[in-house]
Amino acid sequence: MTPAAKLTGVSKLYGSFAALRNVTLELPAGRCFMVLGPNGAGKSTLLRTLAGLIRPTLGQIEVLGTTPDDACSRIGYMSHATMLYDELSALENLRYYERLYFPALPVAASRAAAALTSVGLDPALTRPVGDYSQGMRQRASMARALLSDPELLLLDEPFSNLDTSGTAQMIALLDEIHRAPRAADAPARTIVLTTHQPQLAESIVHTVITLRSGAVESVEERAR
Repeated sequence: MTPAAKLTGVSKLYGSFAALRNVTLELPAGRCFMVLGPNGAGKSTLLRTLAGLIRPTLGQIEVLGTTPDDACSRIGYMSHATMLYDELSALENLRYYERLYFPALPVAASRAAAALTSVGLDPALTRPVGDYSQGMRQRASMARALLSDPELLLLDEPFSNLDTSGTAQMIALLDEIHRAPRAADAPARTIVLTTHQPQLAESIVHTVITLRSGAVESVEERAR
């Protein structure tokens, strides 16, 4: 099976600062990966590189058997910020992103309502996102990342600012998203998430990758 991602000698330099240092990793498809490390370790840079939002200075990267740019419609990315417009409802936000990223998609084939339903939000809710609780905002952001039914789901700090209840709901949602069957000929979904709270995701993670100063410090397999 083609790996979800493969990085060979990847470095990302900003002047003399190396956000990533000679990173070599292979991420098998269909697994859940947790990326750990202190602030500045390179966790967000790694996810943004996999998403094709930034290009490595050195090294090679393949995502889903091709370049990140060519695989962009097969990647879902949830950043630390929600990337939602506060004055719009969740459904309006998702339909806006649909028009941006999938302009050829017929209106009748809109996936926005189904994406919101899949994360436990009511598509008929007209309240602007700015009035949502933090947990609801995280769910709406997740729905945006799921619009394309991605094969690779990249989540930067999905538990940020959530209370105990919201965190438990997010963990259950991630487990459901990972296990949910896709189309008969579709590869299993791969999830890569970053967090400063590793104990929260222990129950759903197959592999833990620890970064330090932009380099891979360890890769640890977990029994599930």
